[in-house]
Amino acid sequence: MSQEKFKVSGEDVIKKIKEIIKEGNATRIIVKDEKDKTIAEFPLTMGAIGVIVAPVLAAIGAIAALATNCTIIVEKKD
Repeated sequence: MSQEKFKVSGEDVIKKIKEIIKEGNATRIIVKDEKDKTIAEFPLTMGAIGVIVAPVLAAIGAIAALATNCTIIVEKKD
């Protein structure tokens, strides 16, 4: 399993997560704040994407709006 990290501002978190989901090769997404505290963590499975993504994005957006900078960690299958 490999990981990629992206540093984004709080307002760009949702946009970046949507891009990652469209790529389709992520298995888990973790969002951390500037203090390295995990804000959200969720698995991405093909069957669950439609059901889980909308409420998760809304929750992450609300929380990330309070953070200045966030790190998105994307786990991918090798």
